[in-house]
Amino acid sequence: MTTPADLRPFVDVLVWWGALSALVMAGAVATERLVIGYLLARQRRLEKRYGEIVQRARAGDADAERVLAQSPRRHRIAIAWLLVEPLIKDRDPGHIAHARDVMRAMALFPAVVDRYLRSRLWWRRALAVRTCGVLQITNRTASIVAALDDANPDVRGAALDALTDLRDPASLQAVVVRLHDASLHRGRRLAALAAFGHLAEPFVLDLAQLDPAHQVNYARALALCGSERSRPVLCEWTADARADVRAAALEALAYVGLDDHSATLAVRALDSPDALVRSMAARALRGWEGPGE
Repeated sequence: MTTPADLRPFVDVLVWWGALSALVMAGAVATERLVIGYLLARQRRLEKRYGEIVQRARAGDADAERVLAQSPRRHRIAIAWLLVEPLIKDRDPGHIAHARDVMRAMALFPAVVDRYLRSRLWWRRALAVRTCGVLQITNRTASIVAALDDANPDVRGAALDALTDLRDPASLQAVVVRLHDASLHRGRRLAALAAFGHLAEPFVLDLAQLDPAHQVNYARALALCGSERSRPVLCEWTADARADVRAAALEALAYVGLDDHSATLAVRALDSPDALVRSMAARALRGWEGPGE
């Protein structure tokens, strides 16, 4: 029979193992913070050194472009971020063209971009993906689509933003298929789809027929990319047994536009027992001046 005294060696081992594990974890956290702190401090120094030069280069200053092209190689990734980050909000075609020229002169792609797309560091992958999107590097579309499955949510978000910027028809099917992917930011998913406009409509309609379980998402997608072509399908969905599908279909009709038949269906939906359906029917009928007014 085992006694407490017999178990004492095992208890001591477990205690020491737990203490060692805690010490290792604390050391790893401290090391990570030191590394991040060093990188942030280095980035700030380089921003101070190159910030004004980058702004001039983005505006087309040839002397500034020459300075950046001759910068030390160890500084070029930080400079690339200084070039790309402002362009995420500033969509000026001239600034984008100048940034692209500077990065080519600095020999930052394709070699560096491709290396960063495969990096183990998520922020490097995110930078590479954003660079491809903002600077319209269309021959990396497949890599950007692959980044939609990245383990890091920031990289996945950057990939959606990049696909929105690129609007490459080669990525259209991947964008539509990802409408239901909850691991991706919903607003960014819809923004990527909206960037294609009516080009996405045929594929959305085809998938909707094959995948009725996700008709709510398809109806919301048609509110962004639909046209008169979608109206008959949306009219069918206003009679669906699911209230959320009916509401989404009516909401999409508000954007697609009504005809006499769809307006009649919307008027009937005003008597629905579901408040959301009634609300979407009222939205669809707003401004309607035809029969059933």
